[in-house]
Amino acid sequence: MKKYSLLFMALSLWACVGSQSSKSKVQTEETTRTIAGYQGTASVTQGLANTEMANIYECERGRKTDVGTIVSSDGKSWTVPALTNFNNEEFPFAADLHNPCNGNTYANAEEALSKLADSDIIAIDEAGEVYTAYIFADNYFEMYVNGQAVGKDNVPFTQFNSNVVRFKVNKPFTIAMKLVDWEEHLGIGTEKSRGKSFHAGDGGMVAVIKDADDKIISTTGADWKAQTFYTAPIKDLSCVSEKGSIRQSNNCDETDSDEGSSYFGLHWELPMDWEKQSFDDAKWPNAVTYTNETIGVDNKKAYTNFKDIFDDEEQDAQFIWSSNVVLDNEVIVRYTVE
Repeated sequence: MKKYSLLFMALSLWACVGSQSSKSKVQTEETTRTIAGYQGTASVTQGLANTEMANIYECERGRKTDVGTIVSSDGKSWTVPALTNFNNEEFPFAADLHNPCNGNTYANAEEALSKLADSDIIAIDEAGEVYTAYIFADNYFEMYVNGQAVGKDNVPFTQFNSNVVRFKVNKPFTIAMKLVDWEEHLGIGTEKSRGKSFHAGDGGMVAVIKDADDKIISTTGADWKAQTFYTAPIKDLSCVSEKGSIRQSNNCDETDSDEGSSYFGLHWELPMDWEKQSFDDAKWPNAVTYTNETIGVDNKKAYTNFKDIFDDEEQDAQFIWSSNVVLDNEVIVRYTVE
């Protein structure tokens, strides 16, 4: 009897393993067909990325800032949430307006500016005028003027902070910024939030540029250009569409879930010289504007302490992003100040 029991157990185990193997094979084949059916220009990834750098910045009460890599179905390797210059010592950090992570929690712009020195000014044109940019980015930015690096965010994820960047340049000059909505679950654009394990966070950036006389000469708005280069999470590839340079994901499901490890990501390569003044962004879509309520900043001192600048009565700056502030995680924005 004992021999027959052991034989029965072995046969049952073999059947179970065979069934699981068959099921896994079917799922793999379905995924392959799904990706093959995608008609867009992006490279497609599925599932979680491999963590390459753990917590590149630590902040009390801040989220983890891991960086990873993932390989798409066409064999390309992608850095997620984005390839940044955060650890590049040659790329200057922006000065603080309000930063709970290091204690520079200034109550107003005057206090923040009083802490700066002339050495903080990045000279693009030695005979140019000094301009000051006030920036709140959710979550991370890198800013260029005429292709020269002038400042990067000093907090990649949270807590929420805001910055000031000063530079010397002649008009006209072109601002180009890489914007990144960081992620906890690398490769699928999600974080744990609101009681769910897989929540798609949102982005958003607002900026005001003033001249040496403290006059506002430019604010973020729909006249800026904005192009997305990483979109996730995508639950169903059929929800995305493209028309020319417009990459649209507004028809995609953005609801939270407790299981998202098989979600897709879409990746586009950044064009050469995107940060330079000579780059042609004419075919890029215009930025989309979002309200303070949509971005959710009215309880964040990094923004509210400077509402006199960001929400100036005559020149109210608008939060901008691509057409999908939730799913688009890496966005390039550009604008020329005449």
